[in-house]
Amino acid sequence: MPLVPSYIEKLKNYVPGKPIEEVQRDLGLEDIDKLASNENPIGPSPKALIEIEKSLKKLHRYPDASGYNLRNKLAKAFNIKMENVILGAGSEGIMSTIIRTFLMGNDELISASNSFIGFRVLANASGKKVHWVPMKNYRYDLKSMLNELNNQTKIIYIANPDNPMGTYITKEEFDAFYSDIPERVLIILDEAYFEYAQSKKNYPDSMNYRYDNVITLRTFSKAYGLAGLRIGYGFAHDRLINNLMKVKEPFEPSLIAMVAGIAAMGDKDFLHKTLMLNRVGYEFLESNFSKLNIITIPSVTNFITTVWKSQKKANYITDALLQKGIIVRNLSPFGWANCIRISIGTEEQNNRLISELESIVNL
Repeated sequence: MPLVPSYIEKLKNYVPGKPIEEVQRDLGLEDIDKLASNENPIGPSPKALIEIEKSLKKLHRYPDASGYNLRNKLAKAFNIKMENVILGAGSEGIMSTIIRTFLMGNDELISASNSFIGFRVLANASGKKVHWVPMKNYRYDLKSMLNELNNQTKIIYIANPDNPMGTYITKEEFDAFYSDIPERVLIILDEAYFEYAQSKKNYPDSMNYRYDNVITLRTFSKAYGLAGLRIGYGFAHDRLINNLMKVKEPFEPSLIAMVAGIAAMGDKDFLHKTLMLNRVGYEFLESNFSKLNIITIPSVTNFITTVWKSQKKANYITDALLQKGIIVRNLSPFGWANCIRISIGTEEQNNRLISELESIVNL
């Protein structure tokens, strides 16, 4: 019997976007704009920073394993019971717990190929059969996903909005899809970009459903600017949450992460500023991409994915921008070899990006 399971040996390492420090070391550049990881360009909530500083003297203590204060605040904010809330180290932490809690025997999973790479890694690492369904027009193909449904199906994963495409499934599409899903099948709705998409009238906010077999995942990493603290949360039927709580890491998330999450939730001004900056930035980039004849995929997130005529061209644009000190996300690791995902930055960062693209895009 091998020491390492074959499905683990076959896994490919996750390739993250280049960190600023690596680019500074490798290229000797100081002025770096990172537009690769969909982070909040204005940083974390000021109120969160204040509460983090206050909590530093408590670092010798373990965090509350139940996460009572943050779970209670989330429950009140969304008009549910605390028993319907779970916390984790980012939404991926909760995904990992879901997979470890509910998969058994010959269970199978369904999701879109070339969607969120974090789930792809976790699903493949489970050793279970996964039906990866190709996207259609850069969107989840729900009808084709239904064709893969069988008696072994246990989990269906949908990122809505999707990362890295920025597209979303509508309320009408989800309602039609859900009507054919048996109660024994768990649907994970990953709504990491919920804050950016919620203004769309046909966006299916999963909190309006409260289905017993739907697990909603959200995060403080994006709009709330706490990516470095790794804190996410989930909503589900109390029976599901009760079993997840048995399996999750007992002291996850950290004390600082939970304190920051509570403070960030209360910083409405910061969230408003973030969303307004993103809206203006999106319109600016879309307008200028169009002027440069750059093909884009309409997005409801804090990033825009661009489509190039070939992988070679996408690689060239990625490298040329990197040499200028602008980090963008080449999507080859996601399976989109001719695409580049670009996070929406500050006004200054967006202007710099367009200025550099003007000098390189037609070379």
